[in-house]
Amino acid sequence: MDSSTLASLPEERESTDQPQQQDQSLSAFASLPHRPPTQTSLQKYSPVDWLGYFDREDDICIPDSNDVFHVYMAGKEGPVVFCLHGGGYSGLSFALSAKIIKEKARVVAMDLRGHGKSTSENDLDLSIETMCNDVVAVVKAMYGDSPPAIVLVGHSMGGSVAVHVAARKAIPSLAGLVVVDVVEGTALASLIHMQKILSSRMQHFSSIEKAIEWSVRGGTLRNIDSARLSIPTTLKYNESKKCYIYRARLEETEQYWRGWYEGLSEKFLSSPVPKLLLLAGTDRLDRALTIGQMQGKFQMVVVRHTGHAIQEDVPEEFATLILNFISRNRIGPHGVEIPGLRRPFQSQPK
Repeated sequence: MDSSTLASLPEERESTDQPQQQDQSLSAFASLPHRPPTQTSLQKYSPVDWLGYFDREDDICIPDSNDVFHVYMAGKEGPVVFCLHGGGYSGLSFALSAKIIKEKARVVAMDLRGHGKSTSENDLDLSIETMCNDVVAVVKAMYGDSPPAIVLVGHSMGGSVAVHVAARKAIPSLAGLVVVDVVEGTALASLIHMQKILSSRMQHFSSIEKAIEWSVRGGTLRNIDSARLSIPTTLKYNESKKCYIYRARLEETEQYWRGWYEGLSEKFLSSPVPKLLLLAGTDRLDRALTIGQMQGKFQMVVVRHTGHAIQEDVPEEFATLILNFISRNRIGPHGVEIPGLRRPFQSQPK
């Protein structure tokens, strides 16, 4: 993650820092007459329903507030892989991988505040404190005071939320932490470019199909099957402009961006649970993580031939890495004993 790829906040880096990919037929055979889009090309970018990937969806109402968080769920047994998406994405970012993970574990993918189908009293409050409170509140609302073993998985902005939640030790059954393609040093360095990236991306789409096509051709996502699932819930229809616009108003949340990433490496390294860092390139480790990795404080895997959204671009490989992490650390339905982390609902030995 360097300044040219800008892998932090808006998760839109490739579509703006690199020229938009051109259709090969247009560049190689420019003299040929333009052909109108066929029904097949429209179908190629048509939305796909989440059913068949997740098993069900639900709205989690938070007591004493007007906040309602949308979650997608899959699987019946095993630990809970609790997924937090990046800025501008939604819980459906994990749909393709959930179909595989649910064979051996449970999956919960949450639409964070200001994203997807979640609604809150203040959709623009994306402070790290508020988002952490949201996650803890959803876990408590779903599982009460005795939650099952939980593996927090966070992509980019969601990765920072996962790390901060783990650092709070607010989930008594936390059994693992997986961070996807976000590192403190390079994330902070790239923040200066974020507003430019957000303003440079395409803002309006005449149809959902056009938005899906743009995300794939522009390089934001490399897997068309995942784009057809995840892109629709990142949009909303604007009645006055008669077009689709982005659901998340990231450009209005700049005051919170630095708080997402400051101190992230140390919080990650000090979290007293098994840890996995998935990266799309080897140049993304900062000094603290490089030292920690050499000391064996966490497992790191570099996933080749993928963009920033590893879970979308290579869902099979992503799912396999998650399941191997669960197996390697013997994370079962009731969690594993983590030295130094006492679960408050367990009775003490006499």
